Amino acid sequence: MKSNISSGFEIIEDLIKLKWIPEILESIYSGNQHYTEIKRDIGEISHTELNRKLALLIEKETIEKYENQGYTSYSLLEFGKELVHIFNHLVEIQEKYCDM
Repeated sequence: MKSNISSGFEIIEDLIKLKWIPEILESIYSGNQHYTEIKRDIGEISHTELNRKLALLIEKETIEKYENQGYTSYSLLEFGKELVHIFNHLVEIQEKYCDM
């Protein structure tokens, strides 16, 4: 039987290792709540891939999708905010120790 720590780490690891997840979460965190804003902010991601990743993030309860005045919007849930914090911390560690 796996411990809660192992299970939790596996869930986070599965999301961290996927391409575009950090960029999508950071984009939403930065205030880009609409699909076109997220796509424009990231740029290189295809529409198909962005749709897949948004669906996965919704499924993993990282972001939520809602209708607001006829527009679809996305916002971070608490888990998504925590992941953005982890990504930012990893960048800080990389800058501190890997650019020597």
